[in-house]
Amino acid sequence: MASDPAGSRDPEYPNLPAEVIGAYRDPPPGMVVEVVDGLVYTMTRPRPIHQRVGGELHGELRDPFDRGRGGPGGWVLLPEPELSLGDRPDLAAPDVAGWRRERLPSPPRGAISVVPDWVCEILSDSTRRHDLTVKMPMYFRHGVGHAWLVDADTHTLQVYRRVTDGWLLVLSASGEDVVRAEPFDATGLDLATLWRW
Repeated sequence: MASDPAGSRDPEYPNLPAEVIGAYRDPPPGMVVEVVDGLVYTMTRPRPIHQRVGGELHGELRDPFDRGRGGPGGWVLLPEPELSLGDRPDLAAPDVAGWRRERLPSPPRGAISVVPDWVCEILSDSTRRHDLTVKMPMYFRHGVGHAWLVDADTHTLQVYRRVTDGWLLVLSASGEDVVRAEPFDATGLDLATLWRW
């Protein structure tokens, strides 16, 4: 009697093969696994400077935009949220992501299936190609409104807005610039705070 392939499917992710879900749920030590278009991508964990820049960015945006202290509020900002986007789905974790509060009014119980309004990837040697060639197109396909690329090595920020035909670069800044960067342009962001150890 032949085994039932549908019976071996994961109930949470029935549209992904069991070996893909197995790799996602049980990554090798020190590695991060994401699944995009049904393909498994394995990368080394971020370096401390990468983690620091992501944490500082989250901290700089949290008070004015998430808590409404010194800014307009109205956002939910999360470091490294687990996303599950689309029917297949794509399983990824941006370094920082944000949702307008009305789109994510209560905490999800598991992976977040609501498309973020904003994502930020901190580029590193181990993730740069993946972030640029796999994740940026995936974020566009799912309808993310804004994407930021921060490079901890070159101290640069690139801000992209989703338009009909792709990502439009709307701001490029570096070093100690103080910027008003979409969609958080209601207050200034001092880039120098991101690079401090």
